[in-house]
Amino acid sequence: MREWAQGLEEIRDLIGGEFARTEPRNNAVNYIRGLLSDEERKNSWTLSERAGQGTPDGMQRLLSTTDWDPDAVRDALVGYVKKHLGDAKGILAIDETGFLKKGTASAGVARQYSGTAGRVENCQIGVFLTYASPAGRTFLDRELYLPKAWIEDPARCKRAGVPEERVMATKPVLAAEMIERALDAGIQAEWATGDAVYGQHAGLRRRLEARGLHYVMAVPMNQRVITPAPGSFGTEGRADALFAGLDGRAWRTRTAGTGTKGERLYAWARIRINGPAETGEHWLLARRSLKDPTDLAYFICFTPEKVTLIELARVAGARWAIEETFQTSKGETGLDHYQVRQYTGWYRHITLSMFAHAFLSVIRSKKGDLTRAPSNW
Repeated sequence: MREWAQGLEEIRDLIGGEFARTEPRNNAVNYIRGLLSDEERKNSWTLSERAGQGTPDGMQRLLSTTDWDPDAVRDALVGYVKKHLGDAKGILAIDETGFLKKGTASAGVARQYSGTAGRVENCQIGVFLTYASPAGRTFLDRELYLPKAWIEDPARCKRAGVPEERVMATKPVLAAEMIERALDAGIQAEWATGDAVYGQHAGLRRRLEARGLHYVMAVPMNQRVITPAPGSFGTEGRADALFAGLDGRAWRTRTAGTGTKGERLYAWARIRINGPAETGEHWLLARRSLKDPTDLAYFICFTPEKVTLIELARVAGARWAIEETFQTSKGETGLDHYQVRQYTGWYRHITLSMFAHAFLSVIRSKKGDLTRAPSNW
């Protein structure tokens, strides 16, 4: 109980200066406290009741009209994660998750593919940056993806509170901006990883290389690369074709990390490829199921010199951390429990939920797998 109280007091000190008045400051802390509770649904109504408030007005104002900057609170979150979980071996993982919605009024909502649902649904898409280190894993940043139809409809954007300066940005561009913000804030990281939406985007990879950040990024089977060839610039080929031509002895069994059922063992192989960076090496990596040899995944890599296959498998396997983070945040800190339509309201709820998740990660790192609040919290 003492660790929980001290931890929440630290968060109050970190974010308190972002609120000009005592009421919204207390509401923000109580909102995070409620997100950490065992309430089945964590919205303004239930969190207000838990805080002893007769109506949800205060919590609703916190997400709507109260004057505070969620990006400033995001910056405090980054500093909090840096202090408690930072490590030179850190991995930045980028991914997205869908928030199913009805109607057309919620900022960014559209018929679009949701990995959460596994199909096209009416939803909002949030792009998230997470951090994984030996001490723990949690969120660092978030951006709401706005489809082109929204950006091209200023009146609709205005109704949803989208700032006039918000311009069209693809998911990989949002990812690059978040990674660069984290690095500028002093987050320690050696690697970045993400799925094929991000790995196949050459512009994102170039921006990571420009920052000296190594990566293992998933790519589709038809990803085209150039392999070195004596006396020429190289030979172009598809990822799947290149690995299909490998000798069976090129594959090695390595772990992608420990999962819920123990070590996640796969067969791995790599092929050296050409790349633009003057330092480091470029590889195409493949992961093959031990049970089903036709089940393969591919990754494009920028690495330190003489990197081991064990290390590449470890980083590729770190992608599960962001998937697990989505699951725990939706189940434990109400990431998807919001009932707001406005652009600012989305950022405010999501940021406070991220802070609650970071709090749990820090508690876990200090005291073991203690992820639930005390019963009288």
